[in-house]
Amino acid sequence: MTATFPTAPDSHALERGAVLAPSFDANGLIAAVATHAATGEVLMLAWMNAEALQATLDTGEAHYFSRSRQALWKKGETSGQVQKVVELRVDCDQDAVWLKVDPQGDGGACHVGFRSCFYRVVEDGKLVERP
Repeated sequence: MTATFPTAPDSHALERGAVLAPSFDANGLIAAVATHAATGEVLMLAWMNAEALQATLDTGEAHYFSRSRQALWKKGETSGQVQKVVELRVDCDQDAVWLKVDPQGDGGACHVGFRSCFYRVVEDGKLVERP
């Protein structure tokens, strides 16, 4: 599937218009932050290309682009940690998306097994796990 989005004709249309015109970076990617829709907890930061964004919009389930595998992936396809999208927002210049999701499975998001990918805190210059 090849997905294309329009380009905003000017900054006003980009920042205040009603047309979804995401600004992908030079690699064709846009940052995507996923938070738990019920709690607001930050679950993960991932990347989307146009195909992943379109698949997310079409299915209502989060799809991302794996930079390491150079491939589209549906969140939870193998782990059961599917993310049902409750709301999708774009930032002011449409170069980042925010997904409010209802996590399925056991509610986790991290491939290491934690609920959130942000499970470590920096204390005295060292990383300490704090689930």
